[in-house]
Amino acid sequence: MRHSILACVGVAALLLLSGCAGYQLGPTNGLVAGARSVQITPFANKTLQPRLSDYVMNSLRKNLQRDGTYRLDTHDEGDIVLTGEIVDYHRSGLSYVPNDVITVLDYEIFMTAKISARERATGRVIFSERAVTGHTALRAGNDLPSAERQAAPVLADELAKKAIDLLVDGTW
Repeated sequence: MRHSILACVGVAALLLLSGCAGYQLGPTNGLVAGARSVQITPFANKTLQPRLSDYVMNSLRKNLQRDGTYRLDTHDEGDIVLTGEIVDYHRSGLSYVPNDVITVLDYEIFMTAKISARERATGRVIFSERAVTGHTALRAGNDLPSAERQAAPVLADELAKKAIDLLVDGTW
């Protein structure tokens, strides 16, 4: 009886430990954390929505620092230069007022940017014009422009997370 309990405990411990086998601490691309730096240039805004570039820049910098794989370089000396342009911003109706198929209650907004990265020293293109899209939902309310302004940082953060993941974990 005692041997069967020990065997069950051993098997359970083995299963629990093997479940964590895919996790890794630190950078997942094989580099030492902070060994290389990234310079992020301001993105061109090709849409009619104002200030998107500012939101995206702030979110990219914040997410790059949070990730920790690369250092953020703000003095034009980064090992990798990240550039891009915001090419699309649109919204679509998500839910409508009951008994009124015209009046929108909630919108889903999308923003797409084309992002490129290259090594400064060699000029080698790491990736070029990769489309990255972020989206979020917002409640329209009485003032749609104000609601969009409030949702813009959330939208930019969603896009920035995907862009930084592409840089850090991407298969170039």
